[in-house]
Amino acid sequence: MAKLEIKIKAFEANLVDDAAKKVILLAKAEKADVSGPIPLPTRREIVTILRSVHVNKKSREQFESRTHKRLIVLSNVSKTLVDKAKRLELPAGVQITIKSVE
Repeated sequence: MAKLEIKIKAFEANLVDDAAKKVILLAKAEKADVSGPIPLPTRREIVTILRSVHVNKKSREQFESRTHKRLIVLSNVSKTLVDKAKRLELPAGVQITIKSVE
């Protein structure tokens, strides 16, 4: 039997958790063994921008974006489960990566 590693990424933590729940429910319906969701480190990206371009160099503004990630490992996976996982409807802003592991 094959193993699948599913990584879920989004800027909002609640979207990642909802997508993980959908994947787990799908896997349990297909009778696959589920391990996870395992929270992976959150990636923080900070951008600093000058507020005023010509004067006031000291006046700056910082923006931050966080990328939340979860990992789900499925074992005893059937081909129908792989097809359903690829066609799974997820909310906008959620990226899913499916990787087959032997």
